[in-house]
Amino acid sequence: MITLRPGNQRGHANHGWLDSYHTFSFANYYDPKNMGFRDLRVINEDWIAPNGGFGAHSHRDMEIITYVLEGALEHKDSLGTGAVIKPGDAQRMSAGTGITHSEFNNSTTEAVHLLQIWILPDTTGIDPSYEQRNFPIDEKLGKLRLIAAKDGREGAVKIHQDVDLYTSVLRKGDRLVHNLQPNRHAWLQVTSGEIKVGDMALKAGDAISASDSQSLNISTDTDAEILLFDLV
Repeated sequence: MITLRPGNQRGHANHGWLDSYHTFSFANYYDPKNMGFRDLRVINEDWIAPNGGFGAHSHRDMEIITYVLEGALEHKDSLGTGAVIKPGDAQRMSAGTGITHSEFNNSTTEAVHLLQIWILPDTTGIDPSYEQRNFPIDEKLGKLRLIAAKDGREGAVKIHQDVDLYTSVLRKGDRLVHNLQPNRHAWLQVTSGEIKVGDMALKAGDAISASDSQSLNISTDTDAEILLFDLV
């Protein structure tokens, strides 16, 4: 069974400097039917206004992936990391026993558009760590590019959970197939444009879940971008 999670039914919070849509229950948004999917706990689509950002705050025992769609996000943390995350980058922060970080948009004119993703780890109490890699667009055009995985294969950032995270940038007429293995599950998030999964139409912000041996036949008649999670 393929289940649709419409983007227009997500939770929403607008704080002025931050406009955020919550795929799953988060902060003041609570929906008992949407608490997460498998080990995927948070997908927040955020727009951070110019000169806005998150001050220093802490996390623990969570795998946090930041995927920037537009703009640039400055990151600083208690490990001494200082980095700027741009489109094409995948940033992974393993909070482990505890990490404090801040995220800021230094632009005076341009908002930062990003997805922040939280995944429950398979092991708690690990040492916190940070990793960031760039994935050029030609590696994602018309195909699924692995950007995060438990074993860090194919140059993906390494996460502490049995999750494979793929991205793809699609052009008009592109077709993709992702075959789920037995006892595996998928979450597909549309980050831009419009696609079809089989005969089901999805637009930016929409998502679908699927389980156990299904084939996801993905097509588009527009430019589009997707994230695809393959989970236990």
